Amino acid sequence: MISFTVTAIVFGVVFLAELPDKTALAGLVLGTRYRASYVFAGVAAAFALHVVLAVAAGSVLTLLPQQIVHAVTGALFLGGAAMLLLKKDDGDEEVRRPEDQSFWKVAGAGFMLILVAEFGDLTQIMTANLAARYDDPVSVGLGAVLALWAVAGLGIIGGRALMKRVPLGLITKIAALLMTGLGVWSLWEAATA
Repeated sequence: MISFTVTAIVFGVVFLAELPDKTALAGLVLGTRYRASYVFAGVAAAFALHVVLAVAAGSVLTLLPQQIVHAVTGALFLGGAAMLLLKKDDGDEEVRRPEDQSFWKVAGAGFMLILVAEFGDLTQIMTANLAARYDDPVSVGLGAVLALWAVAGLGIIGGRALMKRVPLGLITKIAALLMTGLGVWSLWEAATA
């Protein structure tokens, strides 16, 4: 059974954390050069693979005593919030352009770009934490993958317009605030368990 509450919480946290990430910009760059549907297919497949790996890692953590899981996830959430607030903008990264524009070449380029760039990324670590925190892998996985796909879609189709209207610094601060709240809540549960 899917918990819509858990799915919504995960969606919100992952969505806000991924918006200012370099992969949203990479999706934007790929989307301006190639057919959007081809780019999205590759990017979506890579994000789905990352979520499966993150949820599996988080599910392993649920085998530990709850007090330890709450303490570890609380510390990791606070660390993630600090990373968001202290992160420097790396600037635009050059994206290698495939020679032809066939579906497999473009989708493959999008898949490989996201697969490499997102491995061990903040949102993948957050997804593992959320899977451990809620012990509901399906709801966490659904919320995370929908959030990542939504950011990818926004980046590919309308990223420039969004970034002109919503300051990136504000998005980063909101994501860091949510992560801080989740971290404090998890640490409080660890202390009172």
